[in-house]
Amino acid sequence: MSILTGGAVPSPAPVLASGAVTLDFDLSFVLQMIIFSIIVVVLKPLLFDPLMKVFEERELQTDGAKVLARKMDERAGEMLQRYEAELEKVRAAAAEERERLRAEATQLEQRILAEARQETATILERGRARIAAEAKATRAELQARAVELSREIARNVLGREVV
Repeated sequence: MSILTGGAVPSPAPVLASGAVTLDFDLSFVLQMIIFSIIVVVLKPLLFDPLMKVFEERELQTDGAKVLARKMDERAGEMLQRYEAELEKVRAAAAEERERLRAEATQLEQRILAEARQETATILERGRARIAAEAKATRAELQARAVELSREIARNVLGREVV
């Protein structure tokens, strides 16, 4: 019984206890399915296929860019390793050259010092020999003039001639 009419109202569809919905398939449903199929057939080559190609190309470009970036990263890593290896070789060669130059400088210094010592010893020896020769010559001259000098000293002290 209905509250408004006061009578019984028949329900349009029996309600199932499980809560399922009943569908009526009529001609409008078939017409909608036909229109949908036509739209899908028309839009597939015009919209969906080009759109799918764009998505596929984008995916391929993205994957290609990722692969390219990975290859470039690997190449950069290899180049960095080669650079570091070459840098290490250069450092080793520079250290070796520095040691060689240091050894040469030390040898040159030792040779120059030895030559300087030798020259100094030669100069000293010449000087000593010259001084000795001059001393000998001076002694010989003084001995030769000793008698004459002693007479002159005696004459100056005594104030008269000494024979």
